[in-house]
Amino acid sequence: MSEPKPRQHPVRRQSGPRPFLSVLALTAAGLLAGCDKPASQAAAPPAPSVTVAQPVKRTVTDWDEFTGRFEAVEEVQVRPRVGGFVTSVEFQDGAIVHAGDLLYVIDSRPFEAVAEQADGQLSDARAKVELAKRELDRGLNLVQTSAVSEQVVDQRRQALQAAHAAEMQAEGALKAAKLNIEFTHVAAPLTGRVSRHLVSPGNLVQGSDTGTSTLLTSIVALDPIYIYFDMDEATFIKYSKLWFEGKRPSSRDTANPVQVTLAGETKPSHDGTINFLDNRLDVSTGTLRSRAVVKNTDLSILPGQFGRVRLIGSAPYEALLIPDVAVATDQSRKIVFVVKPDDTVEARPVVLGPLDEGLRVIREGLKAEDRVIVNGIQRARVGAKVAPSLAQAPTGGKS
Repeated sequence: MSEPKPRQHPVRRQSGPRPFLSVLALTAAGLLAGCDKPASQAAAPPAPSVTVAQPVKRTVTDWDEFTGRFEAVEEVQVRPRVGGFVTSVEFQDGAIVHAGDLLYVIDSRPFEAVAEQADGQLSDARAKVELAKRELDRGLNLVQTSAVSEQVVDQRRQALQAAHAAEMQAEGALKAAKLNIEFTHVAAPLTGRVSRHLVSPGNLVQGSDTGTSTLLTSIVALDPIYIYFDMDEATFIKYSKLWFEGKRPSSRDTANPVQVTLAGETKPSHDGTINFLDNRLDVSTGTLRSRAVVKNTDLSILPGQFGRVRLIGSAPYEALLIPDVAVATDQSRKIVFVVKPDDTVEARPVVLGPLDEGLRVIREGLKAEDRVIVNGIQRARVGAKVAPSLAQAPTGGKS
């Protein structure tokens, strides 16, 4: 029996690609290990730069604003006192005229004829007075010798009185005729700007004695000028309370100052004072009609224009002010961005007051040492760090 042959194990051959796969695996592992490094080791972006400023502290006074309309202090409608035909117009439409300047001329010949007739009647009346005086003197002499009776003397005395009365009537008629001649020259009753002429030469006008006198033109005084405005009831009550507390004088007995801004202007251009408050509130609007007188030396304001009236509305008080551009809106509230000591940003709700010389009054929400972002607000993020730089102290411009 033959012996069994020993079993031969097969020889395993290494394939060629295996070393290459190992290199790829090591490379991938290295890349994955690099991705596992923490993000803090990457370069962080620099903090955004902003400009900050501390609030300005100073004494301010609140001003309330109202919408008003200008009206002339004096206005007159020019009408003739006598009727007749217009012979000439002596002014330029829209020009400045002075009191006494000739405006219209009306044909005076009919009134001159009446004056001559009245002059003749006056001369006749004076002659009758002289005659009555001589007759009375003669009667007084004759009554002493009983040549005439006392009754005759009384009659002559009565005739003299009647002659004096007729003389006075003639004198009045002559004065009236001369006045009518004077009224044919229609003069400006006040200094101001005249409107256009409404009657041309050759037209017949009716005088004031007829009750339907013809309107010739109108004149308005321009310097000074009134501005009327309506004050709401709440503001009136506030002013009354300040007056009772001795913090603000009443406009009824004190000419409180006002500042007026015209349409298209950004700051007040005219100054004035309150000179009238009505004696009751309007029941339909709940407002009090008020009036200020404003200087208009340059004649730039015309009656009928609108203007914004600023009236002193409080006693002087200490306030913090910042540039108005630093105030942002967050839904229904106003906020400012404050840089804290660690240079992180905080949104601070504030209560705003009025503008004062270009700066906004902050009633609540800020302290004098706070650093408020005034430039670069769009780069600031709440809770993030910033690189603040101090701005020049804001002073504002007169508004």
